[in-house]
Amino acid sequence: MTVWHPLVVAAELAVLGYFAVLNVLYTLFGYLGLRSVVTEARQQSELALKDMLERDLEMPVSILVPAHNEERTIVASVHSMLSLHYPEFEVIVACDGPTDATLQRLIDAFALVEEPRLYRRAIATRPVLRTFRSLRHPNLVVLEKENGGKADALNAAVNLARYPLIAALDADSVLDAEAILRASRRFLEDEAVVAIGGTIRPLNGAEFVDGRVSALRVPRRWVERFQVLEYGRAFFTGRSGWSRFGALLIISGAFGLFRRDPVVEVGGFWTGTVCEDMELVVRLHRHYREMGVPYRILFTPDPICWTEVPSTMRQLRRQRNRWHRGLWETLWRHRDMIWNPRYGRLGMLAMPYFLVFEALAPVVEVVGYVVLVLGLAFDFVNVPFALMFVGLAVLFGMLLSQVAVGVETMLLARYPRVRDRGLLLLAAVLESLGYRQILALERFAATFQVRRRRGEWGPMRRTGIPAPQPEPEPSPV
Repeated sequence: MTVWHPLVVAAELAVLGYFAVLNVLYTLFGYLGLRSVVTEARQQSELALKDMLERDLEMPVSILVPAHNEERTIVASVHSMLSLHYPEFEVIVACDGPTDATLQRLIDAFALVEEPRLYRRAIATRPVLRTFRSLRHPNLVVLEKENGGKADALNAAVNLARYPLIAALDADSVLDAEAILRASRRFLEDEAVVAIGGTIRPLNGAEFVDGRVSALRVPRRWVERFQVLEYGRAFFTGRSGWSRFGALLIISGAFGLFRRDPVVEVGGFWTGTVCEDMELVVRLHRHYREMGVPYRILFTPDPICWTEVPSTMRQLRRQRNRWHRGLWETLWRHRDMIWNPRYGRLGMLAMPYFLVFEALAPVVEVVGYVVLVLGLAFDFVNVPFALMFVGLAVLFGMLLSQVAVGVETMLLARYPRVRDRGLLLLAAVLESLGYRQILALERFAATFQVRRRRGEWGPMRRTGIPAPQPEPEPSPV
């Protein structure tokens, strides 16, 4: 026992110090994020958006939608994109070798006809087999290609894109009608902006009218409710704070807006990772830092994209395992940026933070649980102190969750019922009683699976988005 005692005490102090620093950083980024959201809410108004539309103050946008096996969601998702409030845009759906009825659903729903297209293959991709246009929607293009993964499908869509801005979206996403308008304005205001990330919100539990979110209700499953809190914390405090600090490393693959030329210039989306969204953003940072050219990569809370989150713990574990492996893949590929003063805040703060407090977090957390068990078994732990620390940690997590939910009330789409807010408050308490530990163990396992499971996505079952009724067939000419 005398041998183990100093080791366990040292491990306790290390874990306590780690989480103390992490909570201080969470507080800082929560404060910066809150200020950013409040500022955005004051600056952005419906009148300003209307003025942009009336004066044609916009840039044309190509919306890129990679789709593999998305037969449950693809029609509703494309409908939501085609009904955007934006003067000039095109939707390009890249069917990446689907083995289900994804392509056929698109053909039936939008009256697609095959039409060969000439375009410049700026980024190498797997072969494109066919291209289609819609008889009902002139701005809808669908391509069919050999399976090469999500990044390869996005690159094929980038090649076909005609417009200076590209918006990368997931096929299970539903855009708010004004999302592109709210995001694109930043490119008009500042020519140095090369990428914008918007807010991702879970659509589970939402009510739909004509394939669009009309009202919010808290989901019925607890695993979905916990994710509502997680997404709120990640976007309204975390990413908003990093953006304000000028070191945003992640723009979600579910919805991001980029200038097309820089994306092509750096080689498009990297096909060697399952986290192509983060890797592209890091590569853009690196490119502009090395070139010495002023640039900005931002997060703005106004544009909202709704996405279906996993409704079972099994699916959620697969998703988080994939995310964590993708994080390690990105950090390893750009490892020479970490602690490198050449890259400024990115190299000295953002990259080290993601290594120490994101990639290594599940390892530290699991080690902390093991140390706690050993300490209790060998009577090395100060029980009152341990209970106080756990209690404060839970209360701090609840506070961050409620800050995120409070920020949500400043947005147009919110949870209006008192009962729903009460359920989210209860979820903030319950997520520390098993849910968080399960995900920590999954991410811990993912840390040691990066090489063996490189590029592995795994199946993700979709419940599906209610779609509008199909339009009548066009009259023959």
